[in-house]
Amino acid sequence: MSEIMYGLSFPALVTRIQEEYAAKGSVFGIDKDHFFRNEKSFSFQLQDHTLASPMGPAAGPNAQLAQNIVASYLCGGRFMELKTVQIMDGKELRDCVARPCINAADEGYNVEWSTELTVAEAFEEYVKAWFLLHVFGKEFDLSTQMDFMFNMSVGYDLTGIKSEKIDRYIEGMKNAKNTEIFRGCKAWLAANMDRFSRFCEEDLEKIPAEISDSITLSTLHGCPREEIEQIARYLLAEKHLHTYVKCNPTLLGYADARRILDGLGFDYIAFDDHHFNEDLSFADAVPMLRRLMEEGAGLGLSFGVKITNTFPVDIKRGELPGEEMYMSGRALFPLSVTAASRLGEAFEGKLPISYSGGADYFNLEELLAVGIRPITIATTILKPGGYARFRQLSDLAAEKMDGEMSVIDAAKLSDLAARVAAGKLIRHTRSFRVSDTRKLDEKLSLFDCFAAPCSAEGCPISQQIPAYLEKVAAERYDEAFAIIAKDNPAPSITGEICDHKCQFKCTRMDVDEPLRIRQAKRHAAEKAQDAYTESVTPTPIATDKKALIIGAGPAGIAAASYLRMAGMEVTVREERDRPFGIVSHVIPAFRISGAALERDFAMSRARGVNYAFGVRETRTASALRKEYDFVVVATGAWKAGQSDLALDGE
Repeated sequence: MSEIMYGLSFPALVTRIQEEYAAKGSVFGIDKDHFFRNEKSFSFQLQDHTLASPMGPAAGPNAQLAQNIVASYLCGGRFMELKTVQIMDGKELRDCVARPCINAADEGYNVEWSTELTVAEAFEEYVKAWFLLHVFGKEFDLSTQMDFMFNMSVGYDLTGIKSEKIDRYIEGMKNAKNTEIFRGCKAWLAANMDRFSRFCEEDLEKIPAEISDSITLSTLHGCPREEIEQIARYLLAEKHLHTYVKCNPTLLGYADARRILDGLGFDYIAFDDHHFNEDLSFADAVPMLRRLMEEGAGLGLSFGVKITNTFPVDIKRGELPGEEMYMSGRALFPLSVTAASRLGEAFEGKLPISYSGGADYFNLEELLAVGIRPITIATTILKPGGYARFRQLSDLAAEKMDGEMSVIDAAKLSDLAARVAAGKLIRHTRSFRVSDTRKLDEKLSLFDCFAAPCSAEGCPISQQIPAYLEKVAAERYDEAFAIIAKDNPAPSITGEICDHKCQFKCTRMDVDEPLRIRQAKRHAAEKAQDAYTESVTPTPIATDKKALIIGAGPAGIAAASYLRMAGMEVTVREERDRPFGIVSHVIPAFRISGAALERDFAMSRARGVNYAFGVRETRTASALRKEYDFVVVATGAWKAGQSDLALDGE
């Protein structure tokens, strides 16, 4: 795969979308069942735009190419914060970015900046995306009207933003009517209208040339307050744009940022105080933001802040190449929401806040409840599920947002920040999800190069969890149980009392809730184990070797079952009167049913294992070896560190 991104032509993009959809019912790998349709007819006003969702991609890797933006839109993204452009672009910028540049194993880290395309190429991507959203929003019957908006993002200093290159970009985004790419897309659609069933010439003529009338300012760490204010005034007064200014978590001060992260278990994240000393301070930010709000109001424009920019931390554990990286994701959320709460208090909720900084499914409802919107995300859609997470987020937003809020509820926001910092939102504590890497130690084959973490890392016996879950979901319980029984000699017992570490490795923990793997196993056992046991035929004896298992606890029964299934004659001797040892004799009946024990024991006996109960083994090891080729001692430790068995004389 090339490290350099190349945009596709507009005709190629349309063709790719149509052909894939016709052949597979998907677009860029996103199944049509994941497309977002605003079935609740939800909408809210942002500036002069009516949006069907307050969600969208942050100015990051998911808002860079036209197909990124299309994928976001199909799944529910409606506020598109486009990837930042700056005067340094293309090859010059690519040469400055280390590879790899993103790590999203848990909290996110990156060492990338703005778009790696040239500014001109970025502009073309955004215009192509603009047309594609209008065309396929109608063609796929996702919306009858324009229900999304594009938000520009620029950086990083006033000189660069005033340069001819960036000025041309801003003016083109404000009105692209006379640009070559806009005219070319429109002309191609007009000449190929017969390719569409819903999108028509009338729809084409309604596509506005005004692509964006809002902008988000991103400045580098250490940018002086005066420079930030001058840029914002320029964007408001001279460019006549609704303006957001990105604020950094450094507003909190070093001591508070360190305290919050340490208290939540993220004490390994390393940073010193130099960015806090050099960045915009809270004391300087508040009066500056008041002045800019007044400036915007006087011009009939909205002004607000974007909370927050990424947080600079030191590279200490080899997460990425270099010395410093930018943190995002769930560890950034406590810092970001605390910064938002302090600004909410200072402005009594009247300062509009656009939010990023660790927003995901698990905190979205909380953010919406305090009046924060729009909300952009990046790290969460870099994880399994990808763009389809927008569908989940937008569905939730449509369900939970109730009417319009003109101000932030500062008291609720402060309460949210306090609860997060105190560890009350458990998912934002380090201990909830410890995952330094998603790589496995085991060697994977060249093509089948992935493994489910629930099986590979979470299950001590590496059961085929995804395979039997699929069968359970389809209510094919006999097939599910046959898969379970290959690896698990006690499926009914483990279906009730297994500590299910697999669920703590379930990929869906990052999406909503882990699958109930243990319950699925138990359900399959209840539905199909008896029939499976009745159908079992003992494996023919394939060797003259014999094995003795001393002890009919879980380990003894497992060893006996596997040896017998492999074709060896096996005898189990147990001094107590029933099988499964501590499970049977110690665990109370309200935790494990007698029916579960009986089902698992019946399955082992059906496989041809010979059992003798009420028999204490007293023979010496030498005597046992005369009768058996293998002896497995599986008596367990009924007393701490001590087995009951003593092989007499040895």
